[in-house]
Amino acid sequence: MRVPKGIRWFAVGLLSLALLAGCSGGSGSGSKAGETITLRFFHKWPEPDHMAYYNAVIQKWEKEHPNIKIEMEAVSDEAYKDKIRVLMAGNNVPDIYFSWAGEFAWKFARAGQALDLTDAFMNSDWKDAVVNSAVQPYVWDGKVYGIPMRINGKFMVYNKKVFNDLGLQPPKTWDEFLEVCETIKQAGIVPIAFGNEFPWAASHYVGDLNAKLVPPEVRQADYLLEADPETLFTDPGYVEALRRFKELNDKGYFNEGPNAIGHDMARSNFLVGNTAMIYVELEEFVTVHEEMGDENVGFFRLPSNPGDRGDPNVLTGAPDGFMIYSKTPHPEEAIAFLKFLVSEENGKEYVRQLGIPSAAVGAVTEETSFPLLEAGLQEVDKASGMALWLDTDINIKVIEVYLPGLQAVLTGSKTPEQVMQEVRDQALKVQQELKAGS
Repeated sequence: MRVPKGIRWFAVGLLSLALLAGCSGGSGSGSKAGETITLRFFHKWPEPDHMAYYNAVIQKWEKEHPNIKIEMEAVSDEAYKDKIRVLMAGNNVPDIYFSWAGEFAWKFARAGQALDLTDAFMNSDWKDAVVNSAVQPYVWDGKVYGIPMRINGKFMVYNKKVFNDLGLQPPKTWDEFLEVCETIKQAGIVPIAFGNEFPWAASHYVGDLNAKLVPPEVRQADYLLEADPETLFTDPGYVEALRRFKELNDKGYFNEGPNAIGHDMARSNFLVGNTAMIYVELEEFVTVHEEMGDENVGFFRLPSNPGDRGDPNVLTGAPDGFMIYSKTPHPEEAIAFLKFLVSEENGKEYVRQLGIPSAAVGAVTEETSFPLLEAGLQEVDKASGMALWLDTDINIKVIEVYLPGLQAVLTGSKTPEQVMQEVRDQALKVQQELKAGS
């Protein structure tokens, strides 16, 4: 299997970057011939299987480059978000660091904390070695600031036995989805496993619903805080998205107390057959594949209804990747390591060992992958575009209001209207701050 040709992550390509490639940075190095240097490498995958992979890559690198040592550190998602902010604030930034795509990465570019990689990427064979469409979310103001490590998307995975026993088919509309959930519930089975202890899980639902219910140009202007203050986050689709999300909980389609359990526990409940469905990322397909077998599960995108005002064919997801600190004393060596990390050879091992689609061209093959992952990548290819993770695609100060609001909607302590009013108020405040600082 190969990565489907023409993965359409975003409507805008990278061809225009070639015109800008000559004006980027990244040249020069603080190392001298024969000097041993250390590059600090920071990411968000401390799990043993991931660490084993990265350690193997580092060992290969250091064997080939005995004068360049890699000092690796890894912490999990939520801890990473906190620690990278502290490191940035203290100007103690690792040479190579992980970043989610979209606004999470762009803020580093705007703040001058990410190295401009345009020249290094566009004026070499590197641009042909990485899925270019996955690079776009790391482009800010026409320049490349990050390189994707892997490709991802979000799907509702279901237990085929439950669906077959109840005579169910994957739903084509949101209303059909609710009917499927109700049939499963009436059969005495929890329809959807959901753990929202950390509300990024809720943001994936709501982010997808926003994309299906809000016109794309409106959503983009709101997320970037570029909309007119009179209309910022006022589109009725945002409230409707929260209503639909709330309805899944109110009707008992989620397990009880989703805010009290984590996503991993919810996934375990699905894997042992306690629930019929779960909303998971493409990178989690390997766990489903290993625990349940490809033949026992199916998947579908969250559907929309006819008449919804967003894009019905958009898919929630984003590439994950790395950036280089703009003030690294060793830019050439950091670029070389990042290029090595996302090479085809290492990409193949990444897919083979971890079951996650690499962004390296040629990494996903019949030998390295499995049918469920292949089918997921084909669905990614069919999508009209990607709605980036909501919790990393909006200004952090706005997200700090939005995410707790999602948990409050589940408990019933706040209405969808109240949450969106708070989001709007915060967005207006941040918009004014940004204008004042420009």
